[in-house]
Amino acid sequence: MLAVALGVVLERHLEAASPAELALWSLRGLEVLEPGLKPELRAGTLLLSRADRLVASRPVPQPPPGTASDAAAVPLAVTLAALFDVAWRSSPALRRAGQDGMLRSAFEELFNHLDPYSRYVSPAEAVATRTRRVGQAGLGLRLAAGRGRRVVVAALLPEGPAAQAGLRPGDQVLAVDGIGVSVDDLAAAATLLEGPAGTAVTLRLQRGGRRFDALLHRIPGVPEPLQAERREDALWIRLDAFSALTETRLIGALRDGLRPPRPRGVVLDLRGNRGGLLGQAAAVASAFLPGGLVGQTAGRHPDAARRWEASGPDQAEGLPVVVLIDGRTASAAEIVAAALADRGRAVVVGSASTGKGLIQLVVPLPNGAELLVSWSRVLAPLGWPIQGLGVLPMVCTSLGTEATAGALVRLRQGEAPMALPLARLRAARAPVPGSEVAALRNTCPPAEGRPADLAVARTLLEQPETYAAALAQ
Repeated sequence: MLAVALGVVLERHLEAASPAELALWSLRGLEVLEPGLKPELRAGTLLLSRADRLVASRPVPQPPPGTASDAAAVPLAVTLAALFDVAWRSSPALRRAGQDGMLRSAFEELFNHLDPYSRYVSPAEAVATRTRRVGQAGLGLRLAAGRGRRVVVAALLPEGPAAQAGLRPGDQVLAVDGIGVSVDDLAAAATLLEGPAGTAVTLRLQRGGRRFDALLHRIPGVPEPLQAERREDALWIRLDAFSALTETRLIGALRDGLRPPRPRGVVLDLRGNRGGLLGQAAAVASAFLPGGLVGQTAGRHPDAARRWEASGPDQAEGLPVVVLIDGRTASAAEIVAAALADRGRAVVVGSASTGKGLIQLVVPLPNGAELLVSWSRVLAPLGWPIQGLGVLPMVCTSLGTEATAGALVRLRQGEAPMALPLARLRAARAPVPGSEVAALRNTCPPAEGRPADLAVARTLLEQPETYAAALAQ
């Protein structure tokens, strides 16, 4: 199992790491469980000590010159397995954690040095995850970490079981079928919500000072998270996630919404959208473009390189488009916003988005677990990386009401309030220094969506000159 996992990391992870580094980081994961164990790397040798007494030592194997980067995987796995075995026999704490606990901790510490999204998925978690990938029934809700380290309902699908049962965004989730949930393990909480279609689940909730139970029945498929309506002479489309039917539903919404009388423009609301299927994100962006590049990926491994091209035609028929984003817009949703902004097809309004632009490779392991390895980064059409930076809006609403109003005034006067930070963003190339990431994001700090976003969108569609000035930044 270690040989497979380490081979993938050595060969395909976005960031190159030496066998010695991977070994030391993995052993430090055991130290997390057993602080008495002290791993060190000296002159190419791994040392494992306890109370200043050497417990074991092994030389770090090195691949022969000119061989593939993963050639050291098997000998490195043998070395680590031997050290793991010594640590296991010498530590009651590690034996209590169990073999899977040791592996989890080792990989957590290893990936702490590489990226925030790669991780080890235990065999039990992997079964639940695989079930969800092939169409597991849903409840029509999404959990998130709320204020005060609470697990809360972050979003609801309008016709889903949770919404029909009266749940509201912001409700605190205390337990699922009597099992308490924690903000420290949202993945476990989400797993508890899963189950076969037709089965029931009981949520223990708190709203204000009142606690109550809600009985929900899982359905075979949650409603498509897309809502469209004609409002104030514009077509408003809210997209909460990207699923298998998103492209079809979006094109249908555009076709219906553009019937006479023709709207002034389209507002695509991606606030709170945490992503989904990347292929569908490319298709959504393509629906607004006549052709050309939508986005691309790049990594160390040749297979990590990919390009998404718009097939055309522009389903919005050239109408002005405003895209709304906020600090919770992530992943696939950021790809759409970045593509339409870089291609000059839409004015983006709101705040800096999440900045999740890494793609994970799912690697099955021999013990039934899985390894999620970040192996490529998403690049916007102009070549800048979404990871860390996120998407910056052309009109920022997170600096307050006065600043937003001032930005609109400047745009009417032909000035471009976000031109400089947008130029710096588009010139950025991976890896971007942390100081530059912070500086750019601080020009329009991430924030949750607010009513000002909608007001700005209306203004832009009602004032073609203001829209054109914002688009030209």
